[in-house]
Amino acid sequence: MSQYIPPPRVKILVVENEAIIRIELAAQLGDMGLQVLIASNADQAIALLDAHPDINVLMTDVTMPGSMDGVRLAHHVRNRWPPIKIVATSGRLGMGVDELPSGSTFFAKPYSPETVKQAITSLLEEGPARRAA
Repeated sequence: MSQYIPPPRVKILVVENEAIIRIELAAQLGDMGLQVLIASNADQAIALLDAHPDINVLMTDVTMPGSMDGVRLAHHVRNRWPPIKIVATSGRLGMGVDELPSGSTFFAKPYSPETVKQAITSLLEEGPARRAA
């Protein structure tokens, strides 16, 4: 008789400088059954990535103040933690997917909770996003 082993819980890091959007998105993702960490800029995000080696998905706004914007953060994450799935969002017109690292997903703001759910589900179906500590 085989023992049931539940799938590992997906942990997502949301990086969004707008507090209301960050809090609302974190609540929506939590309602989807995801474990959510939040950061308001790239520096906080990198600190959380260092502290939590089990993060599976990075969801970042493209336009952020601080040491790097979301595009640079996405490239940094892809180089340092390649298995992490990346979702980028922006309200900026003219943002191209070609600016993001390969394998990233992008969608424009405003977006619906269903859009977020579909994007994350699609990324996770590509295979487990795991990385070594």
